[in-house]
Amino acid sequence: MPADGPGGSTPRPSPRPSAPSKPDSAVVRDALGVGIAVGLSGFAFGVTSAGAGLTVAQTCALSLLVFTGASQFALVGALAAGGNPLTAAAGAFFLGVRNAFYGLRLSQLLRLPGPVRPFAAQGVIDETAAVALAQPTRRAARIGFTVTGLTLYTLWNLTTLAGALGAEALGDTDAWGLDAAGPAVFLALLAPMLRTTTERAVAGLSVVLGLGLLPVLPGGVPVLVAALAAPTVLWLQGRGLGARRKPSGEPRDADRTKGADR
Repeated sequence: MPADGPGGSTPRPSPRPSAPSKPDSAVVRDALGVGIAVGLSGFAFGVTSAGAGLTVAQTCALSLLVFTGASQFALVGALAAGGNPLTAAAGAFFLGVRNAFYGLRLSQLLRLPGPVRPFAAQGVIDETAAVALAQPTRRAARIGFTVTGLTLYTLWNLTTLAGALGAEALGDTDAWGLDAAGPAVFLALLAPMLRTTTERAVAGLSVVLGLGLLPVLPGGVPVLVAALAAPTVLWLQGRGLGARRKPSGEPRDADRTKGADR
């Protein structure tokens, strides 16, 4: 047997097992399922946007250029509630900032050629990131990202146009409750990803802040305040870890306070 180390006794580290392969057809099937399911909810956005007073051209421009459902619904929802356009745009912008963080992760995973990246950036959203990151190999991730992005972009824009044109035929759009369809789809995709206690705490606090401040703040502002949930939870978690890491012989701050009160 060949020597494994300088003295012949040190074992070599075993190589990392290669990622299991996944058939291209299975990746395409999963990507199409997500793209079609979410793309059809563009109809709800078209109806909601038209009901908020935007023209068909403005509604379609939002889907073509912005192409991030949560931000689009936040913008038209704030405008429909009478919010200031700048505040509404700010809320939509901060919701869209998360896509930049997706892009940082996906750029390392996909490693697309330079000329393709500006076009791929338009497709960096929740659904494409979720499908790509769930794949075992770079090839599968590229296929999932591309198929999901193209399917979703095409359907989202077509159904946005259909919804905006059909808004008049529906009459009172608020009575149909279609403004909740987009956020409902988004939450359905997000919920299974909340696996850790920290993630659930951030989501829960965001809901409390967003809904609790709706009656007292202008439209669009509660979304901005809800963004503080993540740093708040992380700060509280850091304080808790710091307290637990103190040596057993060193009194905690609470114990010192009790001693001073005696």
